[in-house]
Amino acid sequence: MANGWESKSVEVQEIDQQEQIRSQEILDERERAGRLKAEVARQVQSLQLTRARIREQLSRTSSERYTLLLNVELQQIDSELAKLV
Repeated sequence: MANGWESKSVEVQEIDQQEQIRSQEILDERERAGRLKAEVARQVQSLQLTRARIREQLSRTSSERYTLLLNVELQQIDSELAKLV
């Protein structure tokens, strides 16, 4: 009977260990998701700031070639923003 009790205790310990591992995996996954979300937010903010700078430059330029270049850059930024949002 003592052997039966011991084996149950080992089984319970294994189950507890598996549950701890699963809990840690869930926490790790949440952490990764949080870091990914923060990184995307930083990228969006950076693109928005760049977009604002380009629009400001567009309002000041009189060069047709520079205007075309800035408009191409704006389209690229808008495309990248659309992918992230």
